Amino acid sequence: MADRPQPHPRLSRRRLLGGGAAAGAAAVTIAGSAGVGWGAATLTHRDHDRDPGLDTVAFHGPHQAGIATDPPLHAAFVAFDLVAGAQREDIVGLLKIWTDDASRLTQGRPALADTEPELAARPARLTVTAGFGPRLFTVAGLEDQRPHWLKPLPPFTIDKLDAAWCGGDLLLQICADEATTVSHAVRVLSKHVKSLVTVKWVQRGFRNGARGRTMRNLMGSVDGTVNIAPGTTDFDRLVWDDGSVRPWLAGGTSMVLRRIAMNLETWDELDADGRAITVGRTVEHGAPLSGTREFDEPDFAAVDQYGIPKIPPSSHIARAHHAHDGERFLRRGYNYDDAPAPGHVSNSGLLFASFQRDIDAQYLPVQQRLADFDALNQWTTPVGSAVFAVPPGVPGPGGYLGQQLFDRADAQR
Repeated sequence: MADRPQPHPRLSRRRLLGGGAAAGAAAVTIAGSAGVGWGAATLTHRDHDRDPGLDTVAFHGPHQAGIATDPPLHAAFVAFDLVAGAQREDIVGLLKIWTDDASRLTQGRPALADTEPELAARPARLTVTAGFGPRLFTVAGLEDQRPHWLKPLPPFTIDKLDAAWCGGDLLLQICADEATTVSHAVRVLSKHVKSLVTVKWVQRGFRNGARGRTMRNLMGSVDGTVNIAPGTTDFDRLVWDDGSVRPWLAGGTSMVLRRIAMNLETWDELDADGRAITVGRTVEHGAPLSGTREFDEPDFAAVDQYGIPKIPPSSHIARAHHAHDGERFLRRGYNYDDAPAPGHVSNSGLLFASFQRDIDAQYLPVQQRLADFDALNQWTTPVGSAVFAVPPGVPGPGGYLGQQLFDRADAQR
């Protein structure tokens, strides 16, 4: 078994494992080759009698997986803060560890020193996506390389943010079709760098429905009907950065993660018509109130026999609709359903992740309209918010996540 790349003399394997002895892990050999390509087409089926738990998504490529990839059923978003005294070489070492671990786990192989290698044998379309928070650039001495949009979102009147769900120096988005796979990956990727970072928060979510169909949120509404299709010119233009401003970011993107609490106890009091008017879509089929099918283009000018707009201007889809083409972005949502507080029935909501080239130009105008007046605000409250720069993918073996940033900075020195 090849040794893990050692990023810096100070970063011994013992140190990265928090000073404990690294347990030896027996290699688990799984026949079949890694997937190639990106987006929905990256799915690779090995000769395994179509057991979906053995499906893989390629790790290496021009973009990180987990963005253009079809969203799997389970997700965990894990934010980390760098420990006091962390330096640039520590960050590079951490990213090399994550790259090595993720490149193995996503292909159904255990990470080095994996104490539960059996759990790695079912990758179930596992993807690991890394992001950089604003403070990472300060710690690394790379503030001149930080994108202009990488900063906390401005305050919105609808926000009731809890610091427990905000910010972070680094992020891992870990997704798979099996919850056990996600949990194992979260544990491995967290414990192997625990001397360099502390876990700030973990948010776990899930989706329903067959692949290729729109999920429903816990309000019962279809969620994410209007989206950008991976592999299209629009996707490349609106999601992937072209490197024209920050060359190191070419092939990367930005991520906004909002934790949106839902007051399901009062939402339950609305009938189907009330819900449809609030959202702007029918409950049963998800069709816009101006159409008959889910993917009909909403006609916001359509009126009924009395001249009343079929889609109320205050409805969620009317407020969320882009005012021009440049306000479009990719949406990847996951439900959450945590233990309720005493005296309550539910603690549920949506983990709303958006990906776009420029948060300021694409995401903020839409979010501001929703904050100003969205009928759905009566039942939803943003309680968490974080932004991250998502670096490009790792082109091939030997590279590491974020290498473009650090190599370019070194070349300019």
